[in-house]
Amino acid sequence: MDFPIGLLPQLPTSLLADTTGSESSQDEKGAAAIFTTQLDDFLGGGPVQFREVQNNESLTFLGYFKSGIKYKQGGVASGFQHVVTNDMNVKRLLHIKGRRAIRATEVDMSWSSFNRGDCFIIDLGKDIFQWCGSECNSFERLKASQVAIDVRDNERNGRATLLMIEEGGEPQAVIDALGPKPNIPAGSADDESVDRSNQKKGVLYMISDAAGSMKASVVAQTSPFKQEMLSSSECYILDNGVDSKIFIWKGPSANTAERNAAMKAAEQFIKEKKYPKHTQVQVLPGGGETTLFKQFFCNWKDKDQTTGPGQAYSLGRIARVVQVPFDSSSLHTNKTMAAQHGMVDDGSGKVQVWRVEDGDQVPVDPSSYGQFYGGDCYLVLYSYRLGGREQHIIYTWQGLKCTQDELAASAFLTVRLDDSMGGSPVQVRVTQGQEPAHLMSLFKGKPMVIHLGGTSRKGGQSRVGSTRLFHIRQSSTRATRAVEVEPSAAFLNTNDVFVLKSSNTVFLWRGVGATEEELAAAQYVTSFLGGGSATEVSEGKEPAGFWSALGGKKEYQTSRSLQKMVKPPRLFGCSNKTGRLIAEEVPGDFNQSDLATDDVMLLDTWDQIFLWIGNEANEVERTGSAKIAKDYVDSDPSGRRGIAITTIKQGMEPPTFTGWFQAWDPKLWETDPLERIRARF
Repeated sequence: MDFPIGLLPQLPTSLLADTTGSESSQDEKGAAAIFTTQLDDFLGGGPVQFREVQNNESLTFLGYFKSGIKYKQGGVASGFQHVVTNDMNVKRLLHIKGRRAIRATEVDMSWSSFNRGDCFIIDLGKDIFQWCGSECNSFERLKASQVAIDVRDNERNGRATLLMIEEGGEPQAVIDALGPKPNIPAGSADDESVDRSNQKKGVLYMISDAAGSMKASVVAQTSPFKQEMLSSSECYILDNGVDSKIFIWKGPSANTAERNAAMKAAEQFIKEKKYPKHTQVQVLPGGGETTLFKQFFCNWKDKDQTTGPGQAYSLGRIARVVQVPFDSSSLHTNKTMAAQHGMVDDGSGKVQVWRVEDGDQVPVDPSSYGQFYGGDCYLVLYSYRLGGREQHIIYTWQGLKCTQDELAASAFLTVRLDDSMGGSPVQVRVTQGQEPAHLMSLFKGKPMVIHLGGTSRKGGQSRVGSTRLFHIRQSSTRATRAVEVEPSAAFLNTNDVFVLKSSNTVFLWRGVGATEEELAAAQYVTSFLGGGSATEVSEGKEPAGFWSALGGKKEYQTSRSLQKMVKPPRLFGCSNKTGRLIAEEVPGDFNQSDLATDDVMLLDTWDQIFLWIGNEANEVERTGSAKIAKDYVDSDPSGRRGIAITTIKQGMEPPTFTGWFQAWDPKLWETDPLERIRARF
């Protein structure tokens, strides 16, 4: 996502972000705060408000932009040269930083901006070069490639040529653009030193204007707090300044002056405490509390909940307009945030689907729309109306088992289709298993079905096995996806529904935590698999024939906490690549590809902590991560203690771990992830 420094992005009305560019003026910052307050008033005080500062954005904000944020030079009425989207004559240099939260900052187009420890994108319009320093590792190259692909696909509509180059192997075009190459300095370690031992500690204050000016009085000196400490007629500050976070809670019955002055009170509080200017601020309406806020309370109960911090709900006009179950302060529910921010409509527009075949696009029978085969590539054209104008999106879906020729043809055919429509469509390239919520919503209430391999062509490239297993799961956007997995009992999950087709029987297996929507999606899957009517099987009551078809009983994910969680899961990477061992949270909706093989990863599932050891993790990361895990649990503001910490190694993951990742692929790391993404260049 691109942000010209000084400009503000548009976000959904149930979450307001006051974002500040590093070069914006004081007047612009003040105007943004005023507009945020006015918009909050217009929406009945229901939205959660965030104050975001460039280079110090919250994980919530970063979670909207999985492919990374790009900071552009320029802005409104600035002296900088403006960057024009889709301009093929552009010349710029992007410096890529971050292993989990990716930031691409536009820097001077000069060799002096380079260092050997990072990746850079040299954008020459028609040609985009990803330059990799000699000291950067494969995971950093992988993340930089995601940004480079995003520039090509979304800024150049797929028309630019993308090349990866190594330090010392620069082509003539790069030398012509940057001049003679000098000696490149070494990369610098991240010198930010933050003591995170107390990052979850908080102090609770009540704020009041009773004396004519805003005053803060201490309610409790340290967390965990009790929910009864919050009065519906008052406003409060929860001070987590040691972790650069301030929360303002607005009681639903508090007077208008106090509610409207919440953000101003937070800024005054930050000055008085001498906290950094980049301290993040969240303003929360009563009833719209986020998980990040509720974790400071040991006994939080939501309106319709009996235990634990769960999903947020909103009050006022927002609740009457739309009731979306998402937690606007954390990354683990980012699918819902993507639904609110990334879904252009409800998917009820016109859909056309073509399969890539022999270098051309062949129409797919509408009766099989929504079924995708791993050995194919597809073009999906979606047309809808917005503001009286027809808009278009081209989704290019690329199966994991398609050929290199089909990959190349899909890119060419996407550009050809875009050209035939005057260059107006938005292009989205989708790799199997990474389908966005909007794509999953296009098939008129039917689930998106992803076949493990094979093809939908007549004749087919490969025959399907006699035994097949489909994993059906509903996302937090209410979209369902049925993904074919290897027919083994180890892939079962107590929270979901599975369809098992053997040579003579179709079983519909329902886990104890499955939803009715997942069951309905499973019944659709059985309808096209053939084999007669399905035999419905409840977990724990399986007949012998069911286990026999799966090759026998095996251990699988039996924890219901995945569906009935009191707190959503979180994934962290433990790395010393910056010169010291730190834990950094993965932004956005995590998946298996977020497990960095050269790091140790920490997965928090609330009632258990997993330490996943990547094969390439170094000794410092392997030995030091256990202490990070213990400190993480001990510092939990909700008072969690004594949680089991399980250490597992890459390639030896038990179902209790893999069950948190839909359609876990045990063969994923047999191919170098960097080679897979290079295939998309």
